Amino acid sequence: MSDYRAWLGRTEETHDELSSLLVQRLAATFSEAAPAVGSALPPLWQWAFFQPAVDEAGLGADGHPARGGFLPPADDRNRMWAGSEVEFLAPLQVGSAAVRRTCIENIEEKHGRSGALLFVSLRHEYFQNDVLALRERQDIVYREPSPPKLGGGEPAALGDWNETVVPTPTLLFRYSAVTFNGHRIHYDWPYVTETEGYPGLVVHGPLIATLMLRAFCRAHPQARVRRFSHRGQRPLIAPQPFQLSGRIVRPGVAEVWAGNAAGVAQIGEVHFD
Repeated sequence: MSDYRAWLGRTEETHDELSSLLVQRLAATFSEAAPAVGSALPPLWQWAFFQPAVDEAGLGADGHPARGGFLPPADDRNRMWAGSEVEFLAPLQVGSAAVRRTCIENIEEKHGRSGALLFVSLRHEYFQNDVLALRERQDIVYREPSPPKLGGGEPAALGDWNETVVPTPTLLFRYSAVTFNGHRIHYDWPYVTETEGYPGLVVHGPLIATLMLRAFCRAHPQARVRRFSHRGQRPLIAPQPFQLSGRIVRPGVAEVWAGNAAGVAQIGEVHFD
């Protein structure tokens, strides 16, 4: 087991402008109207910004930036976004500069049925005009190369609201492009099937989370989201359709999930006013 204590507490600060042009491209990716300059950035669209501009020579074999810089090296394990929790404190405004401050909050080695797992938790804080707008915990998992878990559960149930998504290769490619995500499992068929062992292109975890929260907001247009958390359960493979569903479980709290006939792929919880 490696000693990762040297990475704990590391910080970095990233500056970006919430470009209206990139927001328009995000909106086109989601087939919806783009918010105007000065209006609020839709929930979770911050994930398209603050991405490092790494040359191709600085990428690893999986398409992610090579490890051992800000994040720990994690040997030759496969990297996945396990989940996150976001607090919405104030709206980020389209067209204005913003700052993201990041800290490596926790690193923990665990052992599961698929082998050794390394969990890395990042704390992001997003500021605009010196105002803290978002607070986020992002959980990354590095797992030893092994056959992916693709199903085995009960079919995903329908909720009080439901939307169907067909994750086309074009949708996955465009989301990779607007988020500057080079992870090859989302667009490189030979790599994802031959190297990582999936039967097809993998739908991005943050894309699923964004669509889950959007489905809640569409079903409850008067609600003000205060906090959203989500966690991946298994991959979704393009172009197999999947459902976005949810239900109110108590005042101000909703459960949301995404899945298909093979089972639930992602779960989440929304706190709202």
